[in-house]
Amino acid sequence: MHSEKRQSRPDASSQDTFPEGGLKAWTVVFGSSCAMLSVFGLINSAAVFESYFSENQLKGYDPSTIGWIFSVYLFIVFFAGMQTGPIFDRHGPRALVAVGSLLTIASQMLLGLCTSYYQIMLTYSFLAGIGGALLNVPAYGAIAHFFEAHRGFATGIAATAGSVGGIVCPLLMQGLLPKVGFAWTTRIIGFILLGLAIPANTLIRTRLPASTKMVSVLPDFSVCRDPKFTLSCAGIWFMEWGIFVPLTFIVSYAADYGHEANSSYTLLVLLNVGSLFGRFIPGFLADRIGRFNVIVTTIALCVVTILASWLPAGDSWPLLIVFVLTFGFASGSNLGLYPVCLGQLCDSRSYGRFLSTALVIASFGTLTSLPIGGALREIGSTQTGWNAVIIFSAISYAIAMSCYFGARVLAVGWGLREIF
Repeated sequence: MHSEKRQSRPDASSQDTFPEGGLKAWTVVFGSSCAMLSVFGLINSAAVFESYFSENQLKGYDPSTIGWIFSVYLFIVFFAGMQTGPIFDRHGPRALVAVGSLLTIASQMLLGLCTSYYQIMLTYSFLAGIGGALLNVPAYGAIAHFFEAHRGFATGIAATAGSVGGIVCPLLMQGLLPKVGFAWTTRIIGFILLGLAIPANTLIRTRLPASTKMVSVLPDFSVCRDPKFTLSCAGIWFMEWGIFVPLTFIVSYAADYGHEANSSYTLLVLLNVGSLFGRFIPGFLADRIGRFNVIVTTIALCVVTILASWLPAGDSWPLLIVFVLTFGFASGSNLGLYPVCLGQLCDSRSYGRFLSTALVIASFGTLTSLPIGGALREIGSTQTGWNAVIIFSAISYAIAMSCYFGARVLAVGWGLREIF
């Protein structure tokens, strides 16, 4: 067994008594889940919007150009954490969550009016991106104030909201688009976000004293002196190269291989069903066998799943079903566990600073992943292009796995039984 010294973080937070549960702590988790649903529900439904835009408002645009819409959105969500994290540490979540909720609601209300590329970029990418950034860090950071030993499980429970959004949104759009059109479909999504904003704004709170240091909105790259942190940031970068390609392109992939739109939407729903279980089960295990141990294992499973079931799938519907379910489960913890892994490397009072710095670095991965994937789709025939996209995703995941494993080795050595 490992020593307690190795298991704990070398900081003052180990002297705090975390509630690890109770009504207040779990209401914070619920409020955070509502905020995460607003952010990651849209992220996990990107494939539906990508497919719809490419067949309607943006018909005639190449996949790489359309991909920039979603990459810029993701980039802003993570890059703007540079400002959000330190403000959260100093002033708490209230103003951040309020403004973030307002912007995400406004983006969906306005999206239905957009008919051109620049309008979609402004509303979907910039408006929703800034709103998502203001919601993202407080949603994760507030949980870190109430949980330490069970932080992975609590974060995993909250993060299941993203999968719920990825299930509900495609089904909602599939049912509403033929009946009420795109404009009212996005407005209805906006009203749903309004309902989610109420518990998010009333329940997300902090417990630990605010940081007394001067707030800086610049990333604190001094934390990169810790090679474990640097490797973890690199792991996030390449993991995001890997995950957002299938999340965004799976509907278009199915359409290119002759499957109907309703069937293609079903793939995204099933992927998020797998992701639902892939969020809280690995989170539960992470608190018991180690956060880094679990994220290395799930990323390795992503590599195997992509190469074994997506690469040979082609027009095989059964193989595509196998892929989306297994990949959904394997990738479900990707975006939920990395903040927990980072939290293991720092004091809870400095968590916003560490997370925001990591998000700034990793955001450039989100910015470039989908344009690269879109450009690879244009190589040669349909099969050749998609094979290039799939291999790119698998290689990215393999590099991410190596980075996280390297951080783990630096922390606890090569022993496979070490819990970290």
